[in-house]
Amino acid sequence: MRYHLVTLGCPKNVVDSEGMSGLLAEAGYRPTQRPDRADVLIVNTCGFIGPAKDESLATLRELGAAKRPGQLLIATGCLVQRAGEALQREIPQVDAVLSTRRWYEIANLVAALRRDRYGDIPDAGFVAAPDLLQPTITLVPNRDEAMPAEAIVAPVRRRHVGASAYLKIADGCSAPCAFCTIPGIKGPWRSKPADAVVQEALALAEQGVQEFILVAQDTTAYGYDWGQRDALAPLLDRLCAELPASVWLRLMYAFPGRVTPRLIETMARHPQVVHYLDMPLQHGHA
Repeated sequence: MRYHLVTLGCPKNVVDSEGMSGLLAEAGYRPTQRPDRADVLIVNTCGFIGPAKDESLATLRELGAAKRPGQLLIATGCLVQRAGEALQREIPQVDAVLSTRRWYEIANLVAALRRDRYGDIPDAGFVAAPDLLQPTITLVPNRDEAMPAEAIVAPVRRRHVGASAYLKIADGCSAPCAFCTIPGIKGPWRSKPADAVVQEALALAEQGVQEFILVAQDTTAYGYDWGQRDALAPLLDRLCAELPASVWLRLMYAFPGRVTPRLIETMARHPQVVHYLDMPLQHGHA
């Protein structure tokens, strides 16, 4: 069986898509770049701003219009978290939607849908949660509800191709910015345990990754949810100690107010860490 996965949006969506690809590979699915050859079509949507929403809807409509009998079309990601049920009403070819906080259930969802719709999946002892058998996956509408631990740490084995890879060290955001919808989409900030970050990095290194780009909504807030104000520096120490000496580590989305002397000293001490900080700049319209 084959799947075709389209990723829209930011690097954090890229990481989630690679996680879904790893889970689908474990379930016996193979990727294809041709939608007409896929048994499952998946769009990992972005819904942060208007043009991103329009692109996501256009992609779903295009795939839906060409969808053949027996194919499944699943919408996942940020637009789903914001407007999943409305999205499915607007594009009836969508068979199911999967929120940002449940992406790790993609393989179970596909199995449940295929068994429910087409009866071509043996039971194999898997019992789907009741909401997996509904047309629309239950979303997490409460902006204050944390992302489940499974979405933070699973899976270690991503399916990645190329020498450069994003390494997500946290998810969500707890900043109260009035102009931003990320907390409502992703939920409160949750740091990924250091052990899980290192294990994922080692697994990516085995796949040939030479450059690791650390991403989160604010990488310098790593550990804040644990009450730690300088946890990024020891995380870099561990990554540099356990990864090959030839790799590069880059820091994206670093907020100046949380850059500490210890972090700067750590970056200066390790030749693997590229000596610059990527800082996000917000834009506005008066």
